Amino acid sequence: MTHCSVGQKDDRERKVETMEKYLPKYVPVFTLLALSGLLFLLWNITSLESWNCQTASTFYQLQNSIQSVLKTSEFLLPVEFNYSFCAHLGQEPSAEEAREENYLLKSIAWPEPSILGLPLRQSSDPAQSYYTIQDPGELQVGGQFVVKVQMQNFLGQPKKHGGDFLVARLHTPELAAGVAGQVYDHNNGNYTVFFPLLWAGVVQVELTMIHSSEAVMVLKRLREEQSDRVFFKSLFRSGYLSETTLCNLCLPLKQQPLCNYTDPQTGEPWFCYKPKMLDCDTRINHSKGGYKKHLLTVNESQFFHSGVNIKIPIHSAGVDNVTVLPASKVRTKGKHLKFTPSGYYYQGSWKPLSGVVMRQFNGSSVITQCLRGKMVYMYGDSTVRQWYEYLIAHVPELKEFNFHSPKNVGPYMAVDSNHNILLRYRCHGPPIRFTSVFSAEMHYISNELDGLRGGSNTVVVISIWSHFSTYPVQVYIRRLRHIRRAVIRLLNREPATLVLIRTANLQKLDPESSMFNSDWYSQQLDAVLRAMFKGLNVQLVDAWEMTLAHHYPHQLHPPPDIISNMLNFVLSHICPVRRKRRQG
Repeated sequence: MTHCSVGQKDDRERKVETMEKYLPKYVPVFTLLALSGLLFLLWNITSLESWNCQTASTFYQLQNSIQSVLKTSEFLLPVEFNYSFCAHLGQEPSAEEAREENYLLKSIAWPEPSILGLPLRQSSDPAQSYYTIQDPGELQVGGQFVVKVQMQNFLGQPKKHGGDFLVARLHTPELAAGVAGQVYDHNNGNYTVFFPLLWAGVVQVELTMIHSSEAVMVLKRLREEQSDRVFFKSLFRSGYLSETTLCNLCLPLKQQPLCNYTDPQTGEPWFCYKPKMLDCDTRINHSKGGYKKHLLTVNESQFFHSGVNIKIPIHSAGVDNVTVLPASKVRTKGKHLKFTPSGYYYQGSWKPLSGVVMRQFNGSSVITQCLRGKMVYMYGDSTVRQWYEYLIAHVPELKEFNFHSPKNVGPYMAVDSNHNILLRYRCHGPPIRFTSVFSAEMHYISNELDGLRGGSNTVVVISIWSHFSTYPVQVYIRRLRHIRRAVIRLLNREPATLVLIRTANLQKLDPESSMFNSDWYSQQLDAVLRAMFKGLNVQLVDAWEMTLAHHYPHQLHPPPDIISNMLNFVLSHICPVRRKRRQG
């Protein structure tokens, strides 16, 4: 608090009295000066076109420089407000779609602690938690075995509620073999993990706590209350005039008008603040603005410590391995299994358990022969762009066209004219956290699919998940609904079209990345994706299990060994093994 002396106070009061006494006399003078200034400004604005562009740009840049000193740029400091209503923008869902949305949200509902806001000492401590292998008896290939998990807090006390995010795998390093396990939450601090037994030998259990239940509640709050924690911007330009404004799925109106870039075909909403001197149709690009900081309270931040409670292994209270014998003739493979994975690794190669016979496409010639006469369209994020880059690197005959696209953004196209192969990649529409995408190249996947003729020579690959992790799940459901409609339309007009959808995958996490790209967010989106495309004539590439089952550390962009297995899986669908006809 500032204290004034009696003299200072009297002097200030005298100044106020003087202003109140004489100011009315000068009002006409001030009014005349203001009108003169306004007329001068209007004359300058109307004559602005007669200036050369460089002068106008200098004037505008000077104006922006002054404003930046007085006020921090809005796209660097997004406005604080609750974004949960964003999910209700766009086209109104039908009654059937609303029922589906409610079903999906219930299916991914996460167990909550009975008491919220617990301190760190009462949260899950992976170092003091443990698992035990249930008495397996004699284990054979085709069977399963069970692991029991007891979560404990930092005081060494058993947890009384569930909600911890755990993942598990079974592996044999000497055989380069691995498979994902299925974790079941009993909502009382105890968990059961089921492992299928798919190869003979000594198999080891690997159990990891990704996040404690207390951390998951924080992530859930951020998703609902801080979905603008990744923010975006666009550059607007006309001649030498340019301006950058904040953009997002939805923006508070405040006193600044908006540019509405809602897609007319799908109704997918997107907005930018209108530039002060330029029109909305002068938008040049879209880019990631940045990440909001200081999202957590002091207590919440304790649940996100590298080496303490983010992706920490849980150890066994006894042995951590069992011996699996070859299957006997009596046992039936897969009988009484509680969980059947999509596949497993053996000798470093992915072995799908259903749907396709896995082939190995080693060398450019065999890949080229498989892709002969094919048009392959890849839509989505950077995890599917990896597939495009893999094919370009392994098939020298594919020659890229130079579209002068921003690096790692696209769009890209490559052609092998000798073998009639076309390969294209295009990123999905906003939100997408790329460095800079030309606004003319911001296409929605559903609209792209509607532009395809389709047919037996057409392959469509879709990957869309990571860039939706900060938004309420309803936003992702709406986007997938539009893509699903377009896929159905494509398959109706050309049923022979091959459509493959890549699922989410696990990645490396630290305290900061957990706020934006946590595996928990990815797991939630992954469950929605699988449910929404279930029953359609599309093939899922199970990137979740392919990254979880592998011995490599988790990465947002999986390493080459995993990518090659993914591409072998895709190519096995494009060029399936032909079954021999029986001789009649």
